[in-house]
Amino acid sequence: MQAIGVLTSGGDAPGMNAAVRAVAKIGAARGVRVVGIDDGYDGLIERRFRELAAPGRVDPAIERISAVGGTVLGSARCARFREPDGRQRAAASLDGMGLVVIGGDGSLTGAHLLAREHGVRFVGIPASIDNDIGCTASALGVDTALNTIVDACDRIGDTASSHRRAFVVEVMGRRSGYLAMAGAVAVGADGVLLPEHGRSEAAVVEAVEKLIRKGFEGGKRRVLVLKAEGVEVPCTRLVRLVEEKLTGVEVRATVLGHLVRGGAPTYHDRMIANRLSLAAVDGLLAGATDEMVAWLPTVRGGTETTDPYVRRFPMEHVLEETRALLEGTSVVTKWRLGLLERVEGVLPL
Repeated sequence: MQAIGVLTSGGDAPGMNAAVRAVAKIGAARGVRVVGIDDGYDGLIERRFRELAAPGRVDPAIERISAVGGTVLGSARCARFREPDGRQRAAASLDGMGLVVIGGDGSLTGAHLLAREHGVRFVGIPASIDNDIGCTASALGVDTALNTIVDACDRIGDTASSHRRAFVVEVMGRRSGYLAMAGAVAVGADGVLLPEHGRSEAAVVEAVEKLIRKGFEGGKRRVLVLKAEGVEVPCTRLVRLVEEKLTGVEVRATVLGHLVRGGAPTYHDRMIANRLSLAAVDGLLAGATDEMVAWLPTVRGGTETTDPYVRRFPMEHVLEETRALLEGTSVVTKWRLGLLERVEGVLPL
């Protein structure tokens, strides 16, 4: 293999740039060209390429991008890629290059189709702040997002305690409540609302109202509830309905939204970006294809790499486990929810 293309796709995540830089550096050290593909699959179809590295040389412009959030290569939705003709054009643009795809479930599914339909050789790197990708304990961006949530909730807690208020803080997590769950434990929240619970609006309102009432009756000066955006009750509506049931209590809504996606990546996200990139590039050059590299795998199997913390898994297996993760049938989802149930009585104390 003489050249490798690298693209970022789907929602941006802190650590993507660190992975792009690492792919370029490792490729140059291994004696291959590395081409950056702008704007995801849209850029691949249009051949919007830029040279990132040549054998023994790396573009100085990417040397410091590891400290930058988002993705310097850009990301874009691409309706054309969903059609067979669009994927054919994308495969033709590669002209035999290997491909590293950095992204989430949708991005990796797209690369899987390129491999199956057109024989494109690719290895994926998981990047999703929602931590909703199968086989891997963490994806790029998760640690940074959680640190942002912790910082925001700590600040909210300061003002909440000063005024004896309750706050419902919504964080990202459309299909997965991982950020809300892990964030709630980290900040010592009084409760957490997850899409995996499948509660009705009435049940959610009742649970939050009881939690706030119990907290203030027990002498607390602040009550904090984290809510994943996938819980289908808008944050402001939830607060309004809860306030109607309470008297003499102020409840506030805060939606962190895209704030959670931004910012410089943490040490952990930069570190795993480099280690996953090494396994991805070396895997491609060794003949691997249609696989994803996983950090501290959550399932058995896969292919060993030189890094004991990283294994490669067939994309078909990854996508199957991802579906199970989101449907709640994965042992990982069941373990996460079971762990939360065990600490549910501890959080409000």
